[in-house]
Amino acid sequence: MKRVIVVTLWVCLLVGAQIETLPGTAPLDWEGDLAERLLDGAHRFVERQIAASRERRAARWRRDPSSRQAYEASIEANRRRFRQAIGLVDERIPVRLERLAEEGDPAPAAQTSAYRVWQVRWSVFEGVHGEGLLLDPGSAARASVVVVPDADQLPEQAVGLAPGIAAREQIARRLAESGCRVLVPVLIDRSSRWSGRPQIRMTDQSHREWIYRQAFHMGRHLIGYEVAKVLAAIDWLGTQARAPVGVAGYGEGGMIAFYAAAADPRVTAALVSGYFGPRERVWSEPIYRNVFGLLKEFGDAEIATLIAPRGLVIEHARAPEVRGHKGDIVTPEWSAVEAEFARLATLLPEGFQPRFLVQGPGSGLEPFAKLLGVSLAPSRAPARDLRRAFDAAARQRRQLHELEAYTQRLVETSERARNEFFLHKAAPELAVRKWSYDLQRPTLAWEPFVEKARWYRDYFRQEIIGQFDEPVMPANPRTRKIRETPKWTGYEVVLDVWPEVFAWGILLVPKDIQPGERRAAVVCQHGLEGLPIETVEGNHPAYRNFAARLAEEGFVVFSPHNLYRGKDHFRFLDRKANALGATLYSILLAQHEQILRWLQSLPFVDGERIGFYGLSYGGKTAMRVPAILENYRVIICSGDFNQWTRKVASTDLPYGYMYTGEWEMFHFNLGGTFDYAEMAYLIFPRPFLVERGHHDTVGEDAWVAHEYAKVRWFYAQFGLGDRTAIAFFNGGHTIHGEAAFAFLRRHLF
Repeated sequence: MKRVIVVTLWVCLLVGAQIETLPGTAPLDWEGDLAERLLDGAHRFVERQIAASRERRAARWRRDPSSRQAYEASIEANRRRFRQAIGLVDERIPVRLERLAEEGDPAPAAQTSAYRVWQVRWSVFEGVHGEGLLLDPGSAARASVVVVPDADQLPEQAVGLAPGIAAREQIARRLAESGCRVLVPVLIDRSSRWSGRPQIRMTDQSHREWIYRQAFHMGRHLIGYEVAKVLAAIDWLGTQARAPVGVAGYGEGGMIAFYAAAADPRVTAALVSGYFGPRERVWSEPIYRNVFGLLKEFGDAEIATLIAPRGLVIEHARAPEVRGHKGDIVTPEWSAVEAEFARLATLLPEGFQPRFLVQGPGSGLEPFAKLLGVSLAPSRAPARDLRRAFDAAARQRRQLHELEAYTQRLVETSERARNEFFLHKAAPELAVRKWSYDLQRPTLAWEPFVEKARWYRDYFRQEIIGQFDEPVMPANPRTRKIRETPKWTGYEVVLDVWPEVFAWGILLVPKDIQPGERRAAVVCQHGLEGLPIETVEGNHPAYRNFAARLAEEGFVVFSPHNLYRGKDHFRFLDRKANALGATLYSILLAQHEQILRWLQSLPFVDGERIGFYGLSYGGKTAMRVPAILENYRVIICSGDFNQWTRKVASTDLPYGYMYTGEWEMFHFNLGGTFDYAEMAYLIFPRPFLVERGHHDTVGEDAWVAHEYAKVRWFYAQFGLGDRTAIAFFNGGHTIHGEAAFAFLRRHLF
């Protein structure tokens, strides 16, 4: 992670110089780069929240170990939330396992006197299969086991058909030799060969990140997909024999096995190798391990209690070395794994769960076999792969493309899912009205919808944007005058929010405000990598001094700094927040709440007439923050309004975020709950305007207009069509200001 050092635009204050302040505020004497200071402080704040999460998790559990039945009932809600967090939410189709062979290849693929090896695939979801190898002992199996290799290991390596895994670690083969029926799935690997589309462009994202990005936005996850494949394998194994069921895995496969056992009580025992440990630095692991809200409720010890009272073996082994995947995989020290394992004794009564912590590759096989009631047979020579036409790369490509196609179907049908989630429940009469041929359509009362929308506003804040349960500090405003023109005076402002987190920006106060007069105010929000001063002066081509122009028209203007500056430094802040079920916007919300309170306290500001006008990333903020903070009375989204789900998660758009470096754009399950139309429904009935340049490459006119048409139609059904508009202009990614300024004058003056 690189830290980007930015150079302040402010002229350094002379030591001892008199600071001229806004009346009623203390002097602001900070020097240096306040954008960097804010971002560093926000990182430390979130890290403290992560550190505190371990103790806070207990409040989310009500374990009752009085009996197995009572215990399962007491953790059912936790298991349900865990499954949702990892994206394990889709119903599996009835399982059907097929034995495969390429033309000219023998079936089975290999055999010994103890078992035969079949190349197989099995159904999971419509159009999605698991693939791998089945080791069949040919008689009544003593146990059924799913053995999951690491993402960069082949099933063939796990059973000794191909080199790459030491014999002592080939636990799939050892279990088959001991009379177990074993299914070994392949995982999506970490290469990038097929990440992208040749007709658009290929990316350097790993296959795992490629699926993660699109699935995460749709409330799914690569982790959930792969756990579902394991559970579908267990579905099939359960049709073959009534025998104990085990799951085992190494590296990424260790995580999948661990999570599968936690998600499904049918698993008798689990063996986790090269994965278990403290998870408070999950944000530093590869991006495809990012599970939204994980640390609010689940460290590895808490996940292990979802497996209890069933058996668990933790094998401390060297993890796969992975670097540069927007996070790394590093083997935890033995002491750290031991400490996390010891936490289980504080969560469960003694003797409630048979569990073992062992050290060294292959050392967990014997206690795992005992938990399944299996005696290990002496190791034999591995089988020889008899296939000649088999192509492991083609199998990987099939697996990747099946998951991409499945997720893209979710993207394509997401509008219906969002309607079913929100609009058709909050305003069911609109679902009927939309398709009715009745020409008599009286205007609806809007108050009942606004009341019902409160639940969705809270859901949007709590479950999608996220919120830190930290009390906001007194604002303690500090200011210093930095600019003066014939029409306004400019002050730099700092407001406290949380320890080391503050709101910072520029306040422009018109000089013609009369004593006792209270003016309308506009918050002017910059975009990606911007600074507040760029909205005021310098004639930046994107902002065109729009904050200063509004002040010249008589508005009080506040231009705050938002945290999306510093490239990956701010993106990792979002990653850290994700671990707690929060986002970058969780911090922005608290800052804007403080800004609103302070603006409303100023004697020359009318607290009932405060608008929000943002460009680009500031337009993203305009859709999210005012959707929650109702004291923003007029909202303008410039250079950003979109069919957001397509923009973020579709793989067929050359300028979508699947092909860019902005990997923080993916918000868990936003695609299934709120696109920009739905955010506008939360803004309703307040005046709302979209500003759109015909040549702005953040989207296309057609889909901006499509998404906005839903908003216009919605306002019109309640007789409030005059409160919304879209302003097209013949320009690019920039503030235009003509229709937008008129809109502000109309609705705020």
